[in-house]
Amino acid sequence: MAKSTPDILAIHARRTPERAALIEDPPNGPTTVWSFAELDRQTNRLANTLSALGVQPGQKVIWCGMNSPGVVWMMHAARKIGAVAVPLNYRLSPEEAAYIVDDSDAVLVYADADYVDLFAGIRAEIPKVKHVLIFGGAPGPDMLAVDALLDRASDAGPRTDPSGAAVNTMIYTSGTTGHPKGAVRAALGDPELLRQLVARIGYVPEDVYLTTGPLYHSGPGGFMMIAQTLGNTVVVQRKFDAVDWLRLVEQHRVTTTFSAPTPIRMVCDLPAETKARFDRSSMRRMIGNAAPWSFALKKAYLADFPEDSLWEVYGSTELGVNNVLAPEDQLRKPGSCGQAAPGVELRLIDEKGQEISEPNVPGELFVRSKAAFSSYYKAHEKFEKSRRGDFLTVGDIAYFDDEGYYYICDRKNDMIISGGMNIYPAEIESALDHHPDVADVAVIGIPSEPWGESVHAVVVRRGNGLTEDALLAFAREHLAGYKIPRSISWSDEIPRNASGKILKKVLREPFWKDRERQVG
Repeated sequence: MAKSTPDILAIHARRTPERAALIEDPPNGPTTVWSFAELDRQTNRLANTLSALGVQPGQKVIWCGMNSPGVVWMMHAARKIGAVAVPLNYRLSPEEAAYIVDDSDAVLVYADADYVDLFAGIRAEIPKVKHVLIFGGAPGPDMLAVDALLDRASDAGPRTDPSGAAVNTMIYTSGTTGHPKGAVRAALGDPELLRQLVARIGYVPEDVYLTTGPLYHSGPGGFMMIAQTLGNTVVVQRKFDAVDWLRLVEQHRVTTTFSAPTPIRMVCDLPAETKARFDRSSMRRMIGNAAPWSFALKKAYLADFPEDSLWEVYGSTELGVNNVLAPEDQLRKPGSCGQAAPGVELRLIDEKGQEISEPNVPGELFVRSKAAFSSYYKAHEKFEKSRRGDFLTVGDIAYFDDEGYYYICDRKNDMIISGGMNIYPAEIESALDHHPDVADVAVIGIPSEPWGESVHAVVVRRGNGLTEDALLAFAREHLAGYKIPRSISWSDEIPRNASGKILKKVLREPFWKDRERQVG
């Protein structure tokens, strides 16, 4: 039998029972604080409820909802009985949601009351689900109210032995390049790897973590669980609001968070007089990830927050944290995602399958790490295509400099091939983002008869003063001729998924309709 993983929540409940574990502080409601002892008891009730409904170790349970204490309870409760808590993006369409629930083989759904109508509408399409549990409000037809079940459940630790579970975690990819796939981990990873990462970033037990972005995404959810593992206090913001986020930072002396670029851009874009109302000096460990933070955004953040607080990590749902860029390198290494994370090995492979050993030569990035995933659920052949021996890839193209710092050029699928030249949109986006009148930008390849593809920029302006001629003139100052956009379109918004990644297939679709695009 596999060795049982220690119940870290129960350990904190014994060691520091009165320490605040979880805080919910809505802008227009009372503040609620759960101690570690209270949080442990509540999650035990939910774990025992799941077991009473027949959930067995290794079985999947879907959870769906905005950030809330109820979501945190499920993440802990499933772990306590060896079930696999599969997060579901609440922004998905009914068709997309039904696909993931059914594909996951989940036997139970645990959902916020805001999504009763969603699950009522897809109930017939998810026949493997035996129970739909609703928390935070009234259930719909053929659904169960969680609160009533918890009132009857024991708060003692569950008797189920979780050690026999074959799968520990499964998170569906964002689906930016096709149908979402369930990234499976058959183990929780190497504790020593986590210990080294924690030491590298400098987390301490006294940290206060604020949720920035939805917990269903692997980054915010994963770093929140790191905080709980360390015994940190976690402040839950249900839905991101920039001004309220600053209020929570000041009110609870928040020291750490994890964020995609979009929320922090919204904070930094607030009027100076608004930001001045809030004390931001407590922030010590801002982890930037999920999508690249542009150099312009980093400078804006450092103008508003402590200069030694910004860290950046590069990684993915499948491969975990692979690179770390420390505060002292943020401005010294523009565009870099840092050096290899502790315990992680990196390789670059060229188009001929040979390892690249010279600096400044792009290749596909492969990673060997004990934090990497084990397979794609029901799609192991796609996992096999992503591996080279013990090394795995998600298709990112990168290079390293003469100091061993890595730079992500772009996803292989997003690379533009124009006239036989490989062009990386991220480099062009970074250059254009430096223009003071550019609020956001995405670069794609569109069909071109003479060149195969040409560079097209989709730009969100600050105001209406920026013209195409002015932006192209700016581009010529910062980019080689073949990288300069051949066309520009203006937009009110760049489509992104919840983790902040640009949905380039959405932008490309009108241009490539009825055409076949050759992927590099």
